[in-house]
Amino acid sequence: MFGFSEEQIAGFGLTFGVGAFMLYMVFIIGQLAWESKAGKFGTFVLFLALGLGMLGFVAKFVIQWLLTP
Repeated sequence: MFGFSEEQIAGFGLTFGVGAFMLYMVFIIGQLAWESKAGKFGTFVLFLALGLGMLGFVAKFVIQWLLTP
């Protein structure tokens, strides 16, 4: 399709699709902190606990980028 292989399309979808979903999750975490009136420390804990999985995905992407010749 448009000169791209299935692998390239899947890689694009994984990178940008999941990245967009992660940005949406950041918005949800911020909204949760706002509605619960968590304060500065509570907001920090929410972002730390709920955002840790997103950090792993970003680290995987960066490691793959660094190791690709």
